[in-house]
Amino acid sequence: CEEWLGPHGFTAVQVSPPTEHIAGPQWWTRYQPVSYNLTSRSGDEAAFASMVRRCRGAGVGIYVDAVFNHCAGGSGVGIAGSRYGNRTFPMYSPADFHHAHGNASTNCIISNYQDRHEVQFCDLLGLPDLCTECEHVQRTVAAYLTRLVRLGVAGVRIDAAKHQSAEELRRIFGRVDGDLYRFSEVINREQEAVEAGEYAGVGQVTEFKYGADVDETLLRDGALEHVGSFGEAWGLLPTDSAVVFVDNHDTQRSLDPKQLTYKSGPLYDIAVAFMLAHPYGYPQLMSSYRFADFDDGPPGAHVHGPDGTVRCGDGAPWVCEHRRPAMANMVGWRRVAGKEPLSISKVGLDGNAIYFCRGKAACIALNRDDSMEWAFETVWMLPPGHYCNVFLSARPGDCPSVDLGAGG
Repeated sequence: CEEWLGPHGFTAVQVSPPTEHIAGPQWWTRYQPVSYNLTSRSGDEAAFASMVRRCRGAGVGIYVDAVFNHCAGGSGVGIAGSRYGNRTFPMYSPADFHHAHGNASTNCIISNYQDRHEVQFCDLLGLPDLCTECEHVQRTVAAYLTRLVRLGVAGVRIDAAKHQSAEELRRIFGRVDGDLYRFSEVINREQEAVEAGEYAGVGQVTEFKYGADVDETLLRDGALEHVGSFGEAWGLLPTDSAVVFVDNHDTQRSLDPKQLTYKSGPLYDIAVAFMLAHPYGYPQLMSSYRFADFDDGPPGAHVHGPDGTVRCGDGAPWVCEHRRPAMANMVGWRRVAGKEPLSISKVGLDGNAIYFCRGKAACIALNRDDSMEWAFETVWMLPPGHYCNVFLSARPGDCPSVDLGAGG
């Protein structure tokens, strides 16, 4: 926050669920809460509070990935020493979970996403489904969220929101003492019973279709000429409701060959730059570690070494996409663009290259065809001089120059 995110203009950083979770090296253990004790694989409550405070001092908010649709499956001892099992946890008893009639020890499993009751009542992947409409659960979750507010947390991502009704979520947040920005994770698929738009009254909503549409556009020859209407006209959520991303911790592990990730090379950088340049939605960047298998958890080595070095980039265990110039510097570009609308100036290379501006000072040219250069002429309403190509670098003395002559 202090050395990179704040200086580069990032609004916030989303962190993994900070609550106590099941033991294990896999990434998804963080999404199986055992208690609402703020001790996780990342550290204890004191470390968490310190991070929140320091990031806030640098002008960067912390968004917590909040998991309260369910609790951990199976039985055992959590990472902070709490015992769990048989749908019993330090803060909940079996009666606090949805369960079979007359038998609090079991429940149905979700298999039909066209059945609203099943999606919001049955267990997701065998994880005990909390009765989020019940009084005790609502008070307990609200107390946890209020604790986050008092520590200075700026917002939350509501994990598995589609498995809780929007009305239940509104009631929970109505009990929270303080303000929290929030956005709901709703994986919106065709012909499912629960739709993303239902959650706009809770806060913003993840628009999973966005990444798929961007990926499809960049992977398809000649498709860039159509992005002038990109957004709501393509069937996406209203722009003020949407949190958008090229990939996230779930989709980057997808087996879909069209899914762009850090493993996709320059095309991924172009996709993220397009997201940051285009005015639609509230953009979210992914920052990853290298993984080979679906279950792979984070590296054993911390991002920051004891001598202050950062273990990021080529050959390092952490990818840190947010440190790539094409992404970090485009955050500042987006701030310069502000609320200015998009105006497409030129399309070239048979629809494989595009140039557009947002206002007078924020312009970008993208070429998805790495086998051909694109040359064109344009006029910028800027004073003559040497301008930095922030897509490649913003470091003094190391920034490729764009030379602007008299008359633009």
